Amino acid sequence: MRRSLFAALLLLAAPPLAAQTLREQIRTDLFTFGNCGQPLCLAGALAGHGSHFIPATQSAAGDILDLLGNALAASVSNTPVGATSSGVTYQFVGGLPVKTATSGGPIFGERSQTLGRGRFFIGANVSAMHFERLRGIRMDDIEFNFTHEDTPPVDSLGAPFFENDVIAVRVAMNVSLIVTTFVASYGLVDGVDFSVAVPIVHTSVQGTSVATIIPAGYPSPHRFGGTDSLPVMTAVARMDGSASGIGDIAARLKVNVTQSNSFGAAILFDGRFGTGDDQNLLGSGGFSGRGLGIVSARFGTLAPHLNLGYVFRDAKQSTNSVVATLGFDNAVATWATMAFDLLSEWQMGDSKLPIPGPVSYQAPFPRTVRPTNIPDQRDDFLSASVGFKFQTPRGILITTNALFPLRNAGMQPSAVWTGGLEYNF
Repeated sequence: MRRSLFAALLLLAAPPLAAQTLREQIRTDLFTFGNCGQPLCLAGALAGHGSHFIPATQSAAGDILDLLGNALAASVSNTPVGATSSGVTYQFVGGLPVKTATSGGPIFGERSQTLGRGRFFIGANVSAMHFERLRGIRMDDIEFNFTHEDTPPVDSLGAPFFENDVIAVRVAMNVSLIVTTFVASYGLVDGVDFSVAVPIVHTSVQGTSVATIIPAGYPSPHRFGGTDSLPVMTAVARMDGSASGIGDIAARLKVNVTQSNSFGAAILFDGRFGTGDDQNLLGSGGFSGRGLGIVSARFGTLAPHLNLGYVFRDAKQSTNSVVATLGFDNAVATWATMAFDLLSEWQMGDSKLPIPGPVSYQAPFPRTVRPTNIPDQRDDFLSASVGFKFQTPRGILITTNALFPLRNAGMQPSAVWTGGLEYNF
């Protein structure tokens, strides 16, 4: 009885087993075939030869992990968090507040006007997206070809003949992201706003991979099970995971340089800190800083704006970029504003996520095998955003928006849907 009680106390006191992160699940669950405790389990005459394919499987897993992780991290960290100000803005002239903007303002672009000394802006929005393409390839049609490594005694890939066997892996992934962002801005003085944005991120990843051994001849010494006469040449792996938590927190400072009734200019400094858990695909895993020049004008109810700047990223395998946003907001009624933006991001330098090149065989004749259908390309983004702001009698602004990617770059949804509430006081 005492031993049982002591054992029970030990179990209660023992720390819980650490759960796998989403990155670990992709690596260990989505690219592990069989139950032998190794990444690749083969049977038959060359049962131990799974290790000869493992370098390729590990490389492929690493490639898709880096692409998926960094593409998702980029999507999380680059999800627009909304403008630093919204609704009516003021500046003090002769000690009295004078309106500098009367429309609801842009949704994702920035205008030059600041809130005004001592004024607050608070907001919350929810953005939801379901990723459908990875560099233009459908997320349910990602291909990998695992090749056999060159083994002694013949120093020529393709000899002996079984080195020509290829394991074709078809991966289908279902990746969704929900980002809830809380924003608060304060007018430190006339012409200077400070704001903080805190995103709460929920990432969901499901995946299935089907591996099929394509033999160079029959009977093949490679198989997942069965016999030489009835070989099992197909295996399936699955993963299902999700994670939630704080994303990359942003701090922003906007300084108005000049402002009149018809024209204004400002600069914005934006720092996003690596507070999101990159192992669970909740953040970028590093700091990014953005400097932005802002010009805006007003022609009656129409208020165009242009933002141009540079983004520095410290996260591993992330690249710096030039960003530009061109758009307008238009007060279509006293209680409604339409906002439109073209948002772009242009990669600087070569990608830090190279795709492995073709594998060259020498025997029985020279040829190449492409390891994946994911293209090796630059990730330059271009999106169109259209939305509306509706003024309620109590002064609360209701925001609705849809953002549509226009280029096949990185990991892209068909649309990003956003809804939110904003209040100026």
